[in-house]
Amino acid sequence: MPAKRFRQVESVAVSPRVAAANAARTEPSNQRHPLVEQLARVWPTSEWGEVTIVVAVSGGADSVALLRGLVELAPGRDGRIVAAHFNHHLRGAASDDDQAFVERVCGELRVPLELGQAHVAQIAQQRGDGLEAAAREARYSFLIETANRRSAGFVVTAHTADDQAETILHRVVRGTGLAGLAGIPPRRELRQELTLVRPLLAVRRTLILDYLETLGQTYREDESNVDRRFTRNRLRHELLENLREHYNPQVTEALLRLGTLAGEAQEVIAQLVGELMPQCTLADSPDHVAIDRTLLGERPRYLVRELLIAVWRRQHWPEQAMGFVEWDLLADMLLAEDAAPRQRMLPGCVTARRVGARLELSRAPARRQ
Repeated sequence: MPAKRFRQVESVAVSPRVAAANAARTEPSNQRHPLVEQLARVWPTSEWGEVTIVVAVSGGADSVALLRGLVELAPGRDGRIVAAHFNHHLRGAASDDDQAFVERVCGELRVPLELGQAHVAQIAQQRGDGLEAAAREARYSFLIETANRRSAGFVVTAHTADDQAETILHRVVRGTGLAGLAGIPPRRELRQELTLVRPLLAVRRTLILDYLETLGQTYREDESNVDRRFTRNRLRHELLENLREHYNPQVTEALLRLGTLAGEAQEVIAQLVGELMPQCTLADSPDHVAIDRTLLGERPRYLVRELLIAVWRRQHWPEQAMGFVEWDLLADMLLAEDAAPRQRMLPGCVTARRVGARLELSRAPARRQ
């Protein structure tokens, strides 16, 4: 795997424009921008004000607004707010320009910055996991390492309500279960005493852009976000716009409500899966897990599929190419006595094999190097 490199960036002198904005942070809360007010309600400083947080900053509007909002809520943190930028080297000189921009913004705000980089295209080619999966894994690995190095309690990312709606629609189109309809979780544990938080998940992008305009804060535009070759962009610029124009002007809000309802139901299901998993699974390595079929015969089929998804995630195997057909096939292999196949190759180079009363799932180690 190409080496990932990390370095710290010291702050630089504050520009007059940013100095004025910093001074404005002392205004009463009723004069703060609505985005900052919403951020304060969703993730109050009483939860994170006394610990170090690592903020993922790509240079785009969402992450820059997140950083500015957090600094506004907790000025004078003396290095407890740490920005982290990961250069994927996917867009040539533009990737380096993004990094330079983030360095400049963090310098003006006097926010410590950690930089990481990796040639993600090479990693994806070596692992066979796909570009998106490789980029995400490399990025989160960097964020977790940064948090460990800084003894941080939180990693913070700038996913928005628009990202949430697009994710839910993408999963509907691709095929998903109830868990997929719940969309992006607002928080999840990365490791013991380190939590990933997405405090902008209920914030619309229009509010973010208004906040940045109010500050006079620039940001980087990623030209790949309008490239129609990517499914996510076609969903955003074609399908969502078509639905909004011809079917429901409030389609984004409808998708967000659907995600909320699905998430509430999924919490109940996740509790059941959590109780069931230690009773019937044995993971003896990152590349192998066994599931005991004898305890699942009377369980609802949906619960069995959810168990399989939870096992897959616990093993940190790529999910992008796994859809309903694949999960249901695995459920067949667990529940059916004779009709199901006894061995199948699944996406991510995972082999499923029925051996007696067990379903054995194995991933070839060579694909993980």
